[in-house]
Amino acid sequence: MIQFDAIIMGQVYKLTCQESEEASLKKAVSHLNEKMCAIRDTGKVKGNDRIAVMAGLAIAAQLLSLQKSIAEDSNTLSLPDVKEKISAMQLVLDKALNGDIK
Repeated sequence: MIQFDAIIMGQVYKLTCQESEEASLKKAVSHLNEKMCAIRDTGKVKGNDRIAVMAGLAIAAQLLSLQKSIAEDSNTLSLPDVKEKISAMQLVLDKALNGDIK
């Protein structure tokens, strides 16, 4: 386990994680800090709690959108699947042209 200081909107937080998780946690801290600072800088949201909630919602919305996009992409056919379907259609067409379909 390692410990490091994370700074979010000027506030220092002591975080502990596995050494293998340090890089991704630091990226998460940076991303959250950027989101929170951007929300604060608009001047529309006051209070760190509200800013944190709005940043959390924005990040959650991004995650859900990404998950939906990945799920939609996984529903598409792979190249081997497409080739198999084309072969099956060719077989049906060949049979039809030869009068083998009843």
